[in-house]
Amino acid sequence: MDINRLDLNLLRALDALLAERHVTRAAARLHLTQPATSAALARLRAAFGDPLLVRGQGGLLPTPRAAELAPQVRALMQQIDALGTAPQPFDATRARHRFTLASTDYVHALLTPWLADLCARAGGLDVALLALDSDSVTARMERGEVDLAVGNLARTPPGLRSRKALSDRFVVIGRRDHPGLRRPLTLPAFCALEHVLVSPRGGAFSGATDEALAGRGLARRVRLSVQGFLQVPELLTDSDLVAVFPERLARRHAARLTIVPAPLPLPGFTMVAAWHERVHQAPAHQWLREAVVRALAAG
Repeated sequence: MDINRLDLNLLRALDALLAERHVTRAAARLHLTQPATSAALARLRAAFGDPLLVRGQGGLLPTPRAAELAPQVRALMQQIDALGTAPQPFDATRARHRFTLASTDYVHALLTPWLADLCARAGGLDVALLALDSDSVTARMERGEVDLAVGNLARTPPGLRSRKALSDRFVVIGRRDHPGLRRPLTLPAFCALEHVLVSPRGGAFSGATDEALAGRGLARRVRLSVQGFLQVPELLTDSDLVAVFPERLARRHAARLTIVPAPLPLPGFTMVAAWHERVHQAPAHQWLREAVVRALAAG
């Protein structure tokens, strides 16, 4: 047979004719006229080089070739019909899936309660937490290596969609009984303290706070530069160092830290959740985005 002579409409006609074994009933099933269905049968006979259906008492009888084709055509029609159905909603409690989330340890820490709950309630879901590299995030998403990124992205890289994930502001933190953190903390006292600075890219000893101080003709002493947020509370607990730190994460360590307002205006920050266009409509990824943004809002 010449497969190029077939199209989807002819295969649908063959499926209906094999099921009904009657041209008129097949026409009604296909929402076609009887002559159009008879013409389709003629084209099918020519394409397969077989009569396919012959007249018998009470209707049409399939030839051996038609009987062989019937289950194959029915299965093919079911597969084609399935392509047009809406994807099933994602059920986290039943699904088996692996997600990869790229962000800073600050975001990962805020997500800790959600992650613990997820492990308890969704036994089929696995989550990998990666450090966010804004320079390579688009390429990694294109390769399927990162599903969702949450970061302080100045602008969303081309090819990605985004939405606001969280906002926070900066406070000053030190150990619980730090003698230098009095209320209110004055700007000269702040500059006289020794500081830890979080440098996400690593190695920097100045940042937005130092720019704000320089605008007033002031400076501070940064003794330690670290790449992550989570080690800062540990460093402060056993020293007289202080840090300018995100308030939401600081509140998680309030039992062992002194938290005071910054003595100069510092801009807060907003983080966005970003994902690739190719997974925008995928139910699993839609669930992940909503779950992460909701968890960050609650945390």
